Amino acid sequence: MTAFAPVLDELQMATVAEAAGLALGAGVAVAVLAAAFRWYFRQRVPFGVALLVDAAVVTLYLNTRVALGDAVAGETDALAPLAVGFNLAVFGAAVVLVPAARRAGDRVGVQLLAATGTRELEGEVGQLVQAVGRAVAVELPEDIDDIEGYDPVAPAVKRDLAGRTLIFPRRLTVEQLRDRVVTRLKDDYEVGYVDVEVEKDGTATYLALGRRTAGIGHTLPPGTAAVAVRADPPNAAGAGDLVQVWETTGESPERVATAEIRGVHEDAVTLSLDEYDARGLAGGDYRLLTLPYEPGADRQFASLLRGADETMTVATVAADSDLDGATVGDVAGTVVAVRSADGVDAIPARDRVLAPEDTLYVVARPDAARRLDAAVAAPDAAESP
Repeated sequence: MTAFAPVLDELQMATVAEAAGLALGAGVAVAVLAAAFRWYFRQRVPFGVALLVDAAVVTLYLNTRVALGDAVAGETDALAPLAVGFNLAVFGAAVVLVPAARRAGDRVGVQLLAATGTRELEGEVGQLVQAVGRAVAVELPEDIDDIEGYDPVAPAVKRDLAGRTLIFPRRLTVEQLRDRVVTRLKDDYEVGYVDVEVEKDGTATYLALGRRTAGIGHTLPPGTAAVAVRADPPNAAGAGDLVQVWETTGESPERVATAEIRGVHEDAVTLSLDEYDARGLAGGDYRLLTLPYEPGADRQFASLLRGADETMTVATVAADSDLDGATVGDVAGTVVAVRSADGVDAIPARDRVLAPEDTLYVVARPDAARRLDAAVAAPDAAESP
């Protein structure tokens, strides 16, 4: 046996190396596919397609291996336990590598497009240019502003976008072209909010960017705080549920607070509650009791607003401004309330006339909010002759 031990060890090492090489080869094929897909279609390859290509590479190799073994070496026992185990191990390793290979190939495709200067060409655009030789080029301005009220994007993103030219099909309206620019910047550069002005000739005269705010701090109402506790949340309890917090360390359970669940991870629960009550809860062990609760319109509105492109902005109408004497229907955006000297008018009629010192609460996209700020501002002082 000792004489054959080195041979067996070499065979085992060769088998492991073969399996690892096959799994890596399938991963490389997926990465190449992801890079090519990103380059041509300007989007990430679907996971199912990547998985299919990965399995096809492994299957092709294994079938070829069995066929050659049958024809050359006379090995026909493809269902032997060792062969079956080898095949399953290779398939398992190859499948595990698919997500990483897909992400890596996608990033390579993005970098390749950026390096070759074709990052801004879509598949349909390439066909259009070849067919009629016409496309519209949108050149981004060198100076990129920050959207007021949002976190600024990284300086590297601004440097990368400054002066860059984006290519789109010619047969687009100004609004469609603007939407294409916004979508392109969000998808390719992971920008949360885009405010861009595009002229009829495709010139981008203004560009401002913003980043989505992370965390829950900005979502907490005044006077409240978020705290993490160790608890046994009720079955199916999730974010938004109203619960009673009970302390069970004493002789009898005692209710210590009422809170709203903001997040659940195993036995760790993040609660939103009164700031004073939160100080005594941090780090303790509690039991939670879910209460019947119908979310109010204010919470539903805030939840939808956090995930939308629009945001809430507040503006006061100045005397002699563009909106002085105008109606609610003339405002860029959706006016949800108007505060005047007579009180608050919620969901005002579109024909309601605006007066100086009226405060408008408007839900609008960043570009509409910027136009609103300009419309409510007082006119500049008259130029001297």
